[in-house]
Amino acid sequence: MTSSHGSLIRVSYDNFRISDEFSNFKLFSLGNFLEEQAETNGFSFVRNCSNSCQRTCGAPEVCQDGVCNEAEACVCSDGYFMKGSDCVPQEQCGCYESEGQTVIPEGGSYVNPGCTRKGVCTNGQITWDEEYACHPKDCQEIYEDGSVDNDIYRIKPTGWTGEAFEVYCNMTDGGGWTVFQRRVDGTEDFYLGWDSYKEGFGELDHEFWLGNDKLSNLTNQRDMKLGLIGEQRWSPYYAKFDNFRINDESDKYRLSQLGTYSGTADSRSNPDGYALRYHLNYQFSTKDSDNDVYSSNCAVNYHGAWWYKSCHYSNLNGNYHASRGSYSSPYWYYLPGSYFNIKYTEMKIRPF
Repeated sequence: MTSSHGSLIRVSYDNFRISDEFSNFKLFSLGNFLEEQAETNGFSFVRNCSNSCQRTCGAPEVCQDGVCNEAEACVCSDGYFMKGSDCVPQEQCGCYESEGQTVIPEGGSYVNPGCTRKGVCTNGQITWDEEYACHPKDCQEIYEDGSVDNDIYRIKPTGWTGEAFEVYCNMTDGGGWTVFQRRVDGTEDFYLGWDSYKEGFGELDHEFWLGNDKLSNLTNQRDMKLGLIGEQRWSPYYAKFDNFRINDESDKYRLSQLGTYSGTADSRSNPDGYALRYHLNYQFSTKDSDNDVYSSNCAVNYHGAWWYKSCHYSNLNGNYHASRGSYSSPYWYYLPGSYFNIKYTEMKIRPF
């Protein structure tokens, strides 16, 4: 019933019975009084609140302690929750996320602890983005977000199950390049085994190999192009391929795709980047994992690690300190001038 002030009043008994028409519908049984509850603006005044549950927007699944210590109390009506000093309907609370036991404000967002999805609260309902990641996928996304400095950044590519990892981003030449190899002065030893090339080694701001697991993931999350820059006796050169992909470890990081070449690193009249194209469809080899098609281990023969065939037309992870004219040195066939003892290299990828 409604009072003269517009409040809804509810009274409860544990039994109620009237007679039939023959006895003029007489009220002949009325049980014990349970509670009297008056409701207005989402509040309920309860005279017997032992069965009442006060819920809040901050903890909508929990009955609050200390509300019904007395026989009478003022609590929020069913479907209403305490928000500050007011009782409000649930949609005004926001959205309750049970996994994280948190309330998302209306229009707000929530990222789960695993950082694998993001929810947005709209009209009391959570809409989930299952493709969300806390970190950018690669240097291209970092560049598109407005970062234009060559520097070390943190990324987490799509499908990468490990922690986010650091990469060096080259923001020149159109920006957004993720660098995966650099040789500068020979301070880093590149004559290493399978596990080192799998995980990566070196210093990102100097000489390094990013790691074949990371490189495989990056080149398979979306289409990538490859850029190589180098310097030989103060003469710079570059090579670009409009597609580049390596397979995962189960296929020995096979160089599975290599697109159309452009650049200055092939001196022939009809250049196609043969120095790297020769290695297309061949697996990666190291000194302790021989996956080439030669009769002996090319990685051992030429002091490096590469997608050797039998054996190589390029060897950019070769011995930096090899003697002049050595095929074991960092090497790129058809390079204008000398092919050997390349002093500076950088290999990088970017979406196209």
